[in-house]
Amino acid sequence: GLEKKIFNSKVGEKVGLPCCHEIPSSESLQKYRVYWQKNVTEVVLAYAEGKKIKMHERYENRTEMNTSNLTLLISDVEILDNDSYQCVVQRLGSSQGGVLCEVSLTLFVTADFSKPNITAEVFAESCESTEMVVRCSSYGGFPKPKISGTLNNESVVWNDSWVSEASFSPYNVTGKLRLNVTKEDNITCSIEYNGFAKSTSLLLSR
Repeated sequence: GLEKKIFNSKVGEKVGLPCCHEIPSSESLQKYRVYWQKNVTEVVLAYAEGKKIKMHERYENRTEMNTSNLTLLISDVEILDNDSYQCVVQRLGSSQGGVLCEVSLTLFVTADFSKPNITAEVFAESCESTEMVVRCSSYGGFPKPKISGTLNNESVVWNDSWVSEASFSPYNVTGKLRLNVTKEDNITCSIEYNGFAKSTSLLLSR
């Protein structure tokens, strides 16, 4: 069957993607053909009759296959590895087309964002209050982030927020806010991505 499985990895880590068949110790890889491919069409790694027959150059030197349980090991994971992968196992010399099994997996790659940096500059001052422009920025992460904030523990919207448009490279995010500070305000900026979050707080006083 075609089960959907999800794996998470961070940039630079090593990840193992399991296949759907284990070769019994009484047999060798020579009786099999194994394809690891991504996005259905691109071959990452292929073995036939015990020999490696194909290797994608982007995976060269950082990818290997365990020859008994057929797990694909990718080290130094990159953002571009974020994709769906298929493992197809064929038994050579069997009559019915020979596909023993195939499995489809999804690899989600995460790159950590920098700790958000909050800056505040005075825009205008009066006797009662100080108008400030507050900016929050964070960079170098993946996937696309959400930016949120609180002002004295109440939710606040970064009314002018911007995320760089990047499909397979790191994202940068910036938020901007205009505030009237009357005494002391505590502002927090949070960046969320793939279940992770990074936050910074700053005390604003006039």
